[in-house]
Amino acid sequence: MGLRLRCRHSPGGSAILRQTLFDWCVMRPCDLEKDREIVFHAVPAGQVERALVLLEGLDGLVVTVGPDGNRLLVRYHICEYTLEGLETALASQGFHLDNSLMSKLKRALAYFCESVQRRNVAANEPDIKSQQAFMKVYERHLHGDRDDTPEEWRGYK
Repeated sequence: MGLRLRCRHSPGGSAILRQTLFDWCVMRPCDLEKDREIVFHAVPAGQVERALVLLEGLDGLVVTVGPDGNRLLVRYHICEYTLEGLETALASQGFHLDNSLMSKLKRALAYFCESVQRRNVAANEPDIKSQQAFMKVYERHLHGDRDDTPEEWRGYK
């Protein structure tokens, strides 16, 4: 069930807007495939094409040039790559990323979300064997939960 909004300016645009908002609002519990964009500064020219050639050689990374020619669209699995790692590697190779306020905000939000997701994915399952060992030690240990009443007195009424 999608979100229904009407656009005054275009009668057919409501279906597109409804689908876009629906895709944006749907929460997927295990969304580990990321579609991100790396925005480059306009100067120097030709850096998008050079970065495309560089990143296409990486396994598990799908890279295409964006519609305006100033950005790369990348798709990757969160366990293999992060946007921060990709952008840091590009910057270390001399590429100039866009430093507008909006790009910085988007970048910071993506960095934070991906780091949290990576930590959550890396959280280990509880170790059952160590829990069982502690349970055995607890059972053998004399503590206040033991009833010192002799057996013959326990049935006395």
